[in-house]
Amino acid sequence: MNLPPPGLSLPHVPAAGLADFSVSVLAAVGVCAASRKAATAAMLHGSRLGIDSHGIRLLPHYVEAFSGGRLNKAPTLHLTNGFGAVATLDAGDAHGAHATYEGMEHAVRLAERYGIGAVAIRRSSHFGPAGAFAVKASERGCIGIVMGNSDSFVRLHEGAERFHGTNPIAMAAPSGGRHPWLLDMATSAVPFNRVQLYRSLGRDLPAGVASDEAGRDTKDPDLAEMLAPLGGAFGFKGAALAGMAEILSAGLSGARFSPEIPPMGGPDYTTPRNLGAFVLAIRPDAFLPQGDFEAGMARYLAALRASRPAIGASVLAPGDREWAEADSRAARGIPIDRDTQIAFHALSQTYGIALPAGLTAG
Repeated sequence: MNLPPPGLSLPHVPAAGLADFSVSVLAAVGVCAASRKAATAAMLHGSRLGIDSHGIRLLPHYVEAFSGGRLNKAPTLHLTNGFGAVATLDAGDAHGAHATYEGMEHAVRLAERYGIGAVAIRRSSHFGPAGAFAVKASERGCIGIVMGNSDSFVRLHEGAERFHGTNPIAMAAPSGGRHPWLLDMATSAVPFNRVQLYRSLGRDLPAGVASDEAGRDTKDPDLAEMLAPLGGAFGFKGAALAGMAEILSAGLSGARFSPEIPPMGGPDYTTPRNLGAFVLAIRPDAFLPQGDFEAGMARYLAALRASRPAIGASVLAPGDREWAEADSRAARGIPIDRDTQIAFHALSQTYGIALPAGLTAG
């Protein structure tokens, strides 16, 4: 396959080529246009902003889930239990990105009418980077908040077995500048896809982020059987935040709670998993003039970035690092790890789709 040996620099591939490859592969699998567009958009959000654990490397997994029947290739999404500024979306076992983009679109429409819109989502699946959907709200002038749950992989504080999922929380707020203020975090110390990425790269994990089967800390990604909650010695905070995401995502929507969800990694790729999600859109101009809000955000961010850093350090606003990485990757392309290269070559051969420039053999 002419892949680079371990230790050499990774190839960098333009985002447009990766997007075309993803859409073409999913089309070959029989995925509907809306689902393949949403899945690709969410993955490329992750890859562009340097969130590689939730980026284009997920494509082979999604192909397996669609092919096995876990994900509905042509779902029917419909709203239920709606009144006023709230609604529930039954996603029909759709890809999670399809479900969550649709949920946020409806939340924004509600916010345009009521000043705020909230949508709980059931019968969804893994949605990738939560920030992708929060940013979509910010592009419409709203503050966007997103939460989701997933299968058990995170121990409780001082626990020794899996309980919560990584249960992400994201928020994006218009800033009056080029990019929104952006928070996108797992309530675990790291997402499990980060463990998989470190396995692929042959790198040790940071201390205190993962545990072996007995609940003991490990740096070896091959021994990581569960993740630690966010917060280290104060992990009760991360565990509680995971519970907040659980209640809003599954409790409100009627989806499965984390311990009830079949594992993302199989071996069963035939049974839908019924994950939950929760999205909220808030119109700042329902509270004060939009210009006043954005001027306030500009003052706040200017003061934050001007705050005196520790020696040898720098102060950044949430999202600054990711947006800078997006600018860099727009120029040099998106790095593709070795395992993903191998998987993409296999997809290319299976479905007769040319690899994106930069990965083509030779």
